[in-house]
Amino acid sequence: MARYTSVARLLHWIIAILILVNLWLGFAHDSLPREWKVMPVHKSIGLTVLALTILRIVWRLGHKPPALPAAMPGWEKLAANLTHIAFYAFMLIVPLSGWIMSSAGERPLNWFFLFDVPKFGVAKGDAIVGISHEAHELIPWLWSALIIVHILAALRHHFMLKDGVLRRML
Repeated sequence: MARYTSVARLLHWIIAILILVNLWLGFAHDSLPREWKVMPVHKSIGLTVLALTILRIVWRLGHKPPALPAAMPGWEKLAANLTHIAFYAFMLIVPLSGWIMSSAGERPLNWFFLFDVPKFGVAKGDAIVGISHEAHELIPWLWSALIIVHILAALRHHFMLKDGVLRRML
């Protein structure tokens, strides 16, 4: 079975690791030590995910993914495609909503303490800030559930169906 390109695989795994770390930081930030500077790191990782996602989308536009197995049922192919669409949407919406929220705050926004990131021209009372806050709180829970389903589906394909679907991304 054909595999994703090496660039697509590298971006997949880097983004996946960053997302998992950032979900953990976001969910656990109140219980983590203050000296870890969790929120500035969380914001930096989010901005990195956003940039890498844009790169991944550009790469994908020029590089068709390998076909799913012909024997895979239509509903499963549809579920896989919808999952990928949701992942791309979440990889854009969650960091952008965080950036918008941070833009309305008084604290500086920087990338790993190396340089400042420009803020959007929004204020705390703006509707977009409220919508962003709600999205940034709700979507990570949905995303976490979808990640679990995605991992379980990949393991099912690898260990039960043995159809090579997981190997496309390894």
